[in-house]
Parts: sequence; C-alpha cells; structure tokens
Amino acid sequence: MEKAKTLGILGGLGPMAGVYFYEKVTALTKAECDQEHINVLLTGFADTPDRTAFILGKSTVDPTPRMIECAQTLERAGADLIAMPCNTAHYFYDAVAGSVKIPMLNIIRETLKLAKDKGASKIGILATEGTLAAGTYPLAAAEFGIACAAPTPEEQAVITSIIYNEIKRGKRPDMRAFYRVANRMLDDGCDLLVLGCTELSLLERDYHLGGRFVDSIDALARATVLACGRTLCEDGGV
Repeated sequence: MEKAKTLGILGGLGPMAGVYFYEKVTALTKAECDQEHINVLLTGFADTPDRTAFILGKSTVDPTPRMIECAQTLERAGADLIAMPCNTAHYFYDAVAGSVKIPMLNIIRETLKLAKDKGASKIGILATEGTLAAGTYPLAAAEFGIACAAPTPEEQAVITSIIYNEIKRGKRPDMRAFYRVANRMLDDGCDLLVLGCTELSLLERDYHLGGRFVDSIDALARATVLACGRTLCEDGGV
C-alpha cells in the first residue's frame, strides 16, 4: 500500500486564512474515520514581513527569507508537498518553491483552473494592492484564455480597508461596501469574481456569497486533496 502523503501548510499569511485552509482541506476530504484524513504539518510564522508593503516599495524588509525558512522547516519535518494559502505571497512563489525539493502547489493557477472550469472568459480580481501590483493573475490568466479586470482605485481602497482594517483586525466587514464593488464589476462584464485574497475567502465562509464568486482558498484546497491522493467530498463545507 502506498504511503500516505503528508501535507505541509505554509500558514501565518495571515493566521486566520491558514487555519481556514486547514479546515477547508479537512471538510473536502472524503473520509469515514480519522485515519482516512490527510496528515498535515502547519507552520504559522505570523511574524513574516508584510508582503504587500514590500511589493509596493513601502517596506524594505523582504519576506522571502522567512517564507523560505517556513518551507524548508516543513520539508525537514516530513512534508511531501506544500500549499501556501496566501495569494499575495505568490509574488515570491518561484523563490520559495525553488528552495525545497518537494512540490509546491500554486494558488493562482488552481484558482484560474477552477474559474475556467466554471466557464469564465473574464474575471474580476478582488485582492490586495500587492497582488494587483504584482500582476500574478493577469500573467497566468493569459495561458487559460481568461481576461482580468481590477477594481477602480476608489473601489480598491474599499477592498483594502475590508482586508486590513476589518478582517485582519477581527472586525465585522462592511458587506454593503463590498457588494457595491462586486456588483459594479459584475455589471461591467465580469463572468465571475475571484476572491484573490485569503482574508476575503472568510467572507465566503461567513456570508455565502453565491455562485458568481470563485474562492481561492476553495480552489487550492480542492487541488490539495487530489494532490494528496484523496477523494473530494463534494458536500464538504465549512
């Protein structure tokens, strides 16, 4: 019998998103007992320097060494593959993935695959300023034949505030403001909106946003279950 794979979760980026990803993987794994679930190692280095601040040039503290340290810690501890539930951190994906000998899933690509499977030809990206500035979604989306749209600067200020001033601080998000941005982008021709920040994935968890959203945490969790050789439980939800 093939040895069960151990998943390494590079968490802490932010902390609640890593916890939610672990929960999502567990909920999506078809299992009838504890022993049929995926073995997991989780790092939660919450002191990793801010990814967006570095990408935008507002900080000179490079988060790459800390993320590499996390990845190598997981590898040494016995992980067979790594998932990093943070969209913005994928600006540094090549450096982190290249620092270990085990495979590392890519949340950007897995989210785009799910959007493509849902028939999207144009998606709106709801994410941090760092993710938008990095251009990770448009660069990868071209390969899938998908066009990307971003919020206006005024709308992005709303999304940034929801991420940093509300969700990351444990406050109730301004859902009216969120839906104003989302509905405008949908009315402007987006087939689907990507929750391209794992903090925004918590909105899907708490408010059940509906079928016109693609949750990057959900996309990565689904790909992770399959990469670990397990079967998806389609009614799995948290």
